[in-house]
Amino acid sequence: MTPNLQQAPTGQIVGAAIVSHHPGLMQCEEFRVLQGAGADSDLISGYARLRDRIAQAAPDVVLILDSHWFTTGYHLVDAGSRYSGSYISDEMPWYLHGVPYDYHGHPALAALIETVSRERGGYNRAISHPDLGRQYATLNLVKHLRLEQAGLPVVTVSSCQNCDWPHFLSSGEAIGEAIRRSGLRAVLLASGALSHRFNPIDWKPTHPRIFHESNVSRPENIESDKGAIELFRQGRHGEVIERWDDEYRRLPWEAFGAHYLQMVGAMGGRDCRARGEPLSAYENARGTGNIHIWFDTTTGAPA
Repeated sequence: MTPNLQQAPTGQIVGAAIVSHHPGLMQCEEFRVLQGAGADSDLISGYARLRDRIAQAAPDVVLILDSHWFTTGYHLVDAGSRYSGSYISDEMPWYLHGVPYDYHGHPALAALIETVSRERGGYNRAISHPDLGRQYATLNLVKHLRLEQAGLPVVTVSSCQNCDWPHFLSSGEAIGEAIRRSGLRAVLLASGALSHRFNPIDWKPTHPRIFHESNVSRPENIESDKGAIELFRQGRHGEVIERWDDEYRRLPWEAFGAHYLQMVGAMGGRDCRARGEPLSAYENARGTGNIHIWFDTTTGAPA
């Protein structure tokens, strides 16, 4: 039965995660093991751990906060009913190509997010266009987390590039309230890295295992990322937000943290106490800091 989206204020966020989507994870296992000096990226095993968490949470819908879908003027919410096709990346088409996808959206939830945002004077808008392209920050998660096989609807939310961190928190607040009104059980996936500074094209690895954290672009980025991971473990999101302008915005994080800020905004913003559990090692990808972290929404995160 389809829930009454206007009169069933029982929806809840049943899980959330920061998830790496870096394109190297879409290369074949043989190549990944070669690059890993004999062992695959732990982010691959981490996807399996994350699949288990999602299955246990038993969501009705998954929202992906996409750090590659850059928009201007609005936080867009993809309101399509179904997505199918074959993906090729314009960023690295020599290996990320021919990726088939076929999954469903949730137009009613996307529309409700816009309704709530308009009520609050916000900037979330639903968009449904059959020719709208996909981003690998969404598709890599759809594939690795096997959301197609699970039959889970997926709603993608953009990163609006002319916003500052308070706007992303407000976008998340509208998303959280729409979920509450929807009667749906939702999982939020913040798709992106922490620190996001690339190594130069002629850079030589300092460690033979390309995924090793010492290959992240700068020591200070590693230190900052690990500090944020520890704050996540303790559920101290208010402190992460307090440090935003002076630390995380300056590194910067991928998409200036839009994916994380919208996720935590939906879970209470500064008041969120959801504790993070790392589901993978902290790893390098072209100089950026990557990890999967699952947040237990039963530990102080408002629905």
